[in-house]
Amino acid sequence: MHEGILRRQSARESSARTYARALPIVPVRARGLTIEGADGRRYLDCLSGAGTLALGHNHPVVLEAIRRVLDSGAPLSVLDLATPVKDAFVTELFRTLPPGLADRSRVQFCGPAGTDAVEAALKLVRTATGRTGVLAFTGAYHGMTAGALAASGGAPDVQVARLPYPQDYRCPFGVGGPHGAELAARWTESLLDDPKSGVPLPAGMILEPVQGEGGVIPAPDDWLRRMRRLTADRSIPLIADEIQTGVGRTGAFWAVDHSGVTPDVMVLSKAIGGSLPLAVIVYRDDLDVWQPGAHAGTFRGNQLAMAAGTATLAYVRENALAERAAALGTRMLTRLAELTHGFPCVGDVRGRGLMIGVELVNPDADHTASRPAPLAGDVGDTAVVADVGAGGMGDLSGTAARPEPTRTPYPAAPELAAAVQRECLQRGLIVELGGRHASVVRLLPPLTISDEQATAVLDRLTDAVAAAVRHQESHGPHQQRQPCPAQRAG
Repeated sequence: MHEGILRRQSARESSARTYARALPIVPVRARGLTIEGADGRRYLDCLSGAGTLALGHNHPVVLEAIRRVLDSGAPLSVLDLATPVKDAFVTELFRTLPPGLADRSRVQFCGPAGTDAVEAALKLVRTATGRTGVLAFTGAYHGMTAGALAASGGAPDVQVARLPYPQDYRCPFGVGGPHGAELAARWTESLLDDPKSGVPLPAGMILEPVQGEGGVIPAPDDWLRRMRRLTADRSIPLIADEIQTGVGRTGAFWAVDHSGVTPDVMVLSKAIGGSLPLAVIVYRDDLDVWQPGAHAGTFRGNQLAMAAGTATLAYVRENALAERAAALGTRMLTRLAELTHGFPCVGDVRGRGLMIGVELVNPDADHTASRPAPLAGDVGDTAVVADVGAGGMGDLSGTAARPEPTRTPYPAAPELAAAVQRECLQRGLIVELGGRHASVVRLLPPLTISDEQATAVLDRLTDAVAAAVRHQESHGPHQQRQPCPAQRAG
């Protein structure tokens, strides 16, 4: 059955399929972190539906919420009509929103995918301001529909003004750390205030508090606060794309909570549906200038997704899973950072909470730019962790130390990253690739992952890196690059 299904998929499905190319498995059962394939093999799933499964596969509270709606005889799709299920979802969602937004918000239910919510957010700020331009950032990923793709780092045409997103390992200014973040902020301020910059006052600025597909790059908190001030002072709505970072993923319920920033618009999807399709935007009430029907969608009334989402939001909040993600993420990042000592091909380890990236590089290539130490951030919430400590990968009881200077960046190694992903799969570990050159191995485990499971993930990943390095040393690097992995499926 396993091989037959894979053959039929290859013969019948679109060439646009992505995850299926790198992960040739046929899932038939799943629970929590574990997936069982049709071939009987079991896998630890650190892809989690590209971050959709905050509670893992088939969590009991989610299944019970879905069953209650099914057994009640309630309609399953109601367009934008009011229902008790929707009322409960909105009440729970507003309970979690950043201070300053919950008490003056409106919520818009969009099409079922995150990219639909991005489109709605862009349309909203353009309608509210009467302006058309948008500010976005290098490395961004906001979806695959036209407007969302135009604001993403891989846009084929220039339709928005692109700004530098601060990062340490590959700082666009070659300096990294607080100085690099300051330069990025000053460039943004100059662009907005220079009457000859060629960038008129925009309708809005859209950003990810942690760039996921861009390579797991957390925005420095001070820089994010600076963006909030810059936009507020110029009456530019700030849109926070929390599609992948929301619902506890980064160690706070919403990633903007780390910096204390309250955006004007929040774009939400993935985990808010409790594993089912759901997307909304939440925004300041004074932006609510839409006419009836100005933005709609047939499947915006998905009652099963709202019930599953309510259960997920409440479970994460009541069980302090965001705090759990912060603590466990710190320990995982600390252990993973030890890879930079044992493997020169591990250029950087970074992340926030349970949103983690390991960048693979080519240490034999020429490189010249040296930079100061990276922004240390708040080690307790794993803003940036690299090159820390020494010790075994099997114990997660340690705490993060203050990071040492990041090593000089080497060229990305996408072939090696793809090899690591294959070696992980052979060891029963599902990981995603991302980053500018598909060279970052990404971990997005469910927030319910146990310490023991986290140790198993780290052990398997470490073993996979060692195996890929051995193979490369024995056979030489592949000369042809592998296809770019799947980006977030909106």
